[in-house]
Amino acid sequence: MRFEALSVSGAYLVHSDPQEDERGAFTRIFCRHEFAAHGLPTDFVQQSISTNRLRGTLRGLHYQKAPHQETKLVRCLQGAVWDVIVDLRGEREGKPTWLGVSLKAEEGTAVLVPRGCAHGFQTLTDDAELLYMIDAFHEPASATGVRWDDPALGITWPIADPIVSPRDRAWPLIA
Repeated sequence: MRFEALSVSGAYLVHSDPQEDERGAFTRIFCRHEFAAHGLPTDFVQQSISTNRLRGTLRGLHYQKAPHQETKLVRCLQGAVWDVIVDLRGEREGKPTWLGVSLKAEEGTAVLVPRGCAHGFQTLTDDAELLYMIDAFHEPASATGVRWDDPALGITWPIADPIVSPRDRAWPLIA
């Protein structure tokens, strides 16, 4: 496994190295020792799968408020997505920053979303599927979000006119 630090503090792109032969491949996607050696969370208490039928589906931007903040390790199992992290911790002059990375099933990468950050993605293919490993239990009263199209963030999503749920359209603006 290789860990690539991203521009949001505590966020990483996690590369897996498959062991391949004529039969196929075997890929380690998590190792407690390797994550601990990088000072990263190792106790993931929930795993979830997000299935998305149509290209252009946009989910997010979601997070849990304190004291139930969560770290997420997100991996694309099928298809491809553009994954976005929004840093809400105010570390850069009080203005949230964001980054986007492409996750493709065939590349075997995952993104680590640190606590205090909102997360969302847009599907680049039909039938995209994501695996979430989460280090905190879901607390419905703490679940919230920010608008995917907030002008203060200026996120440029790759596909115009996304498919967005009424709930995600209704999240508040940061300002």
